[in-house]
Amino acid sequence: MEKALKQQPSNCIKVVLFGPESSGKTTLSRQLARYYNSVWVPEYAREYLQNKWNNERKTCEPKDLMPIAVGQMKLENTLAKKTDTVLICDTDLLETKVYSEEYYSGTCDPLLEKYALKNTYDLYFLTYIDTPWEADDLRDKPEERQEMFEAFKAALVKYNKPYVLLKGDKQTRLELATKHINQLLAKKNEVKP
Repeated sequence: MEKALKQQPSNCIKVVLFGPESSGKTTLSRQLARYYNSVWVPEYAREYLQNKWNNERKTCEPKDLMPIAVGQMKLENTLAKKTDTVLICDTDLLETKVYSEEYYSGTCDPLLEKYALKNTYDLYFLTYIDTPWEADDLRDKPEERQEMFEAFKAALVKYNKPYVLLKGDKQTRLELATKHINQLLAKKNEVKP
């Protein structure tokens, strides 16, 4: 199980879209992948939990978190091999850890927590809740958006993760994100012999 949660070495810059549900992460992930002609890692939990809902009419339970984490890392490790520039991650294990703690009385599987903290990314984009709420089968806390945002922000601060807050419309967010990614790419290219 540990091997399945471990981040494999790669030669790309990795950025994570991080924040509560319906805060524009997937939209921006797709925009950034197009902008950089690169790949983006979708949120595995969406597919996993939508299938669970469709087949069982059940929502996420604590027992689902490890399969979700394993699926997420499998996707990330596979897609990281397809780029040497920038990998756009729609989520990461730290996001899964935050959800686990918020939904299940402050608890998180120790193995999930270990790799949520051990796996590294060059930059997090914390997405603010100034986007319209979009209901679907999986989203369930429209009235708790501010509290969830604060939990995500607190995790980044607590674990000293490099992050940039993204607010505003799609274009404003894209411009700020690309500015920061371009800086990371410039530093990466300076290091090359």
